[in-house]
Amino acid sequence: MRFEFATAARIIFGRGTLTELPVLAREFGRSVMVVTGRDPNRAQRLLNLLADAKLTLAVFSIEAEPTTEDIARGVKRARDAGCDLVIGFGGGSALDAAKAISALLTNDGDLFDYLEIVGRGKPLARPAAPCIEIPTTAGTGSEVTRNAVISAAFAAAPLDAARSRARVKVSLRGAQMLPRVALVDSELTYDLPATLTATTGLDALTQLIEPYVSSRANPLTDSLCVEGIRRVARSLRLAVEDGRQAGAREDMALASLFGGLALANAGLGAVHGFAAPVGGMFSAPHGAVCATLLPHVMDANIRALRTRLPEHDALRRYAELARLLTGRADAGADDGVHWIRNLVSTFQIPTLATYGVTATDFPPIVEAAARASSMKANPLRLSDAELGEILICAM
Repeated sequence: MRFEFATAARIIFGRGTLTELPVLAREFGRSVMVVTGRDPNRAQRLLNLLADAKLTLAVFSIEAEPTTEDIARGVKRARDAGCDLVIGFGGGSALDAAKAISALLTNDGDLFDYLEIVGRGKPLARPAAPCIEIPTTAGTGSEVTRNAVISAAFAAAPLDAARSRARVKVSLRGAQMLPRVALVDSELTYDLPATLTATTGLDALTQLIEPYVSSRANPLTDSLCVEGIRRVARSLRLAVEDGRQAGAREDMALASLFGGLALANAGLGAVHGFAAPVGGMFSAPHGAVCATLLPHVMDANIRALRTRLPEHDALRRYAELARLLTGRADAGADDGVHWIRNLVSTFQIPTLATYGVTATDFPPIVEAAARASSMKANPLRLSDAELGEILICAM
C-alpha cells in the first residue's frame, strides 16, 4: 500500500470563524485582492473586516465559471494594484479563479503556458502567491484542492460552431496551488437558496462517492468519505427545507470539505468525466450536471462490475454506500442508486435536455468524457456504449 495526501497548509472550520480573517490576512500581506462571485455585495462583511484592519483592497468579480479571459483580467488587476495576497470568497467559480490568479502572479508567462489540453501544459515553477479560500456554498470543496477549472476557447473541438459551444473546461493544476488557508464558516451558507443548496449538496455527495469507489481510494480518504456521506444522508434534506438549520448547514459544510480533501487525493470518476465536457459545451451549472448524472453513473458502474468484475472491491463499497445512505443494515448496492434517484427527483434536478443537450451531441460528449482526467479513477473502464447509455438515461 502506498498513497500520498496533500491539502491546504491550514484548515480552519467552525461557525463564526470569518471574524478571524483579518489576523490571518495580515500574516501574508497588506494589499489584498478579493475574488468574489457575480455580486460583490455578498462579500461586504468580509470587505469591512479587511478594511477595518487597514488592508488595501482590490475587488474582482466573476460573473460565472471563470474563463481564460477572466483570469487574465484578474492577474492584471492584481499586479496593477500590487496585491501580495489573494482571497477567494464565494462558490467554486470564485475559489478556482482566486487560485489561478495567485498562481499566475508568481509564475512567468501567461495562462496558456500552464493549461492542459488547450495550452502548453508546463508545470508551475514557483509557489503561488498566498491564497486564502472561503467557501460560501457547501459543494465544491475547492478550498482544499490543487487545481482550478477554467473555460477556454477550443477551436479544434468537434462541436457545431453555429451553436457557439467551442469552449472546453480545462484545469490549471499543481501542488503549488494549494491554498495557505481554507476557512470554512458554515454561517456563510445560511442564505443560500434551496435550489442551490440541493445542487451543490448533491455535488458534495458526488465528490464523496466517487473517491470512495475510486481505483485510487486509500484508508485516509475512505475515512473522510464515510463520515461525509453519513452527514449528507442525515442533513441535505434538512438544509434544503430550512436553510438556517445550523446543524444541517454545518454537516453539509464539513461534508463538502471532506469531499474536496478526498477528491484531491483519490480522484473522481465518470460523473466528473462527463461534467467537464457538458459544462464546456452548454450553459449548465457544474453541480446540477453532477446531480443529474450521479444515479445513472452509479447504476452503470454497478452493472458493469457485476458483469465483468464481480469480485471487484468497488461492489462491496457500493453496498456499504447504500447502507450509509439508507441507514438499513440489509441494503444492497441497488438500494443506494434508488435512494439517490429519489432525492434527485424530490429536488427536481433538471435533466441534461433542459440545457439543450440532444442525441446529436452524444458522440462528442462521449469522446471527450472518455479522455477526461477524472475518468481515469473510475472503478473500471466503461465502454462508449455504456457511456452513451448514461447520457440517454440523464436526458
